[in-house]
Amino acid sequence: MEITQHLLYNLSLLLIFIFTCIFWSLKRKEPALISKRAALVCGIAAIWTCIAFAYELTDTTRFDLREVPVIIGGLYMGIGPTLSLAIILIRGLFGIDTGFFLNLLIYGSLALLLWRVYPLFWRKSSKQRIIISVSVTVLTSIATIATMEIGKMDLDRVDAYFAFLVIPALGMLITTSTIEFVRSDLQMRQQIFKSEKLAAVEQMGAAISHEIRNPLTVSKGFVQLLEKETITPDKQKEYLELIREGLDSAEQVIQDYLTFSKPTIDSLEELNVQHELSQIITILVPTANQHSVLITAQFSPSTFVLGDRQKFRQCMLNVMKNGIESMSHGGKLSIIVNKDNNKVTIEIKDTGVGMTKEQINRLGEPYYSTKGAKGTGLGMMVAFSVVRAMNGTVQITSEIKKGTIFSFQFPVNSPYS
Repeated sequence: MEITQHLLYNLSLLLIFIFTCIFWSLKRKEPALISKRAALVCGIAAIWTCIAFAYELTDTTRFDLREVPVIIGGLYMGIGPTLSLAIILIRGLFGIDTGFFLNLLIYGSLALLLWRVYPLFWRKSSKQRIIISVSVTVLTSIATIATMEIGKMDLDRVDAYFAFLVIPALGMLITTSTIEFVRSDLQMRQQIFKSEKLAAVEQMGAAISHEIRNPLTVSKGFVQLLEKETITPDKQKEYLELIREGLDSAEQVIQDYLTFSKPTIDSLEELNVQHELSQIITILVPTANQHSVLITAQFSPSTFVLGDRQKFRQCMLNVMKNGIESMSHGGKLSIIVNKDNNKVTIEIKDTGVGMTKEQINRLGEPYYSTKGAKGTGLGMMVAFSVVRAMNGTVQITSEIKKGTIFSFQFPVNSPYS
């Protein structure tokens, strides 16, 4: 069983090579399992491996599994003729002899067969593709056995027949089954990802539409009231103010969405963290007073980061405002800024209702809000987008009824560097 042993060894090397190529391609996270160019390179390398570790019966006769990569590449990628040509050329390097011309006959015919079968191959089901691949392999093995009989080679017929009829077909069955499984898994993941993305877009579109429609409907109503001739100047002024507030509200929703969808920083500038956060705290003091919330701040001196002033303020304002609103019965909002190891850490801590791990993991998802119907969810989406655009990170820790801590880290930008 010497031929069988050598072909099993050949098969083990080939399977290791093929599976390495498959798992390498999976790490690329691209829609296609492998590109045609990469498949061609892998196919030629696999052919060379098979021939290099072939069983040498005579100086002109070598037995191996070179047909396996050719059939796989031909049926799945449409590169059968190219790989067949590669086999003929590589075999020619070992000498132009009887074995070379037999290869020319077998793989010339195989190239033509694969060229004709490839367009029909992808119209079949997964199971049918496996059957076709194994069938073509068996046909190639029969052709090899036929040339062996024509050449009246001196070898163990039982060993040779078993080796050529069983091992290549077994190798093809294992390989194609793996490829079909991986393809099915990839397609399933892509469908899930696509459906999730569509669901997110639909949810966001419906929610944003709702948030914009409400103030516009109110504004439209007051415009209709303004059209009445009996309206007093005082009422006219009041209605115009309400219309302006409604339009401002709609504009803010659109601005939040645009910031989320395009989180890039258009203009970089040096930001004094203490100054920027102080400005935000001043803006939030009336809101904090309404909720009986005490705001405390502790700043490390000379802390600077690089970013967009408006977007940075928007990010921090959203997080602080959420913290205040989570303390409906009063509490404390602490802002602590530290500088260490070329990092600026901004910690925003509240003593509000807190969040579960599931709620923390969902923060930043399209239109998810812990405020229920009262929240648009765009605030946290914007905050996370701005942090990413400034090359920063955010960590969130929370405990129900004890509060939440947002810890932001940004690269230091020294004014003296």
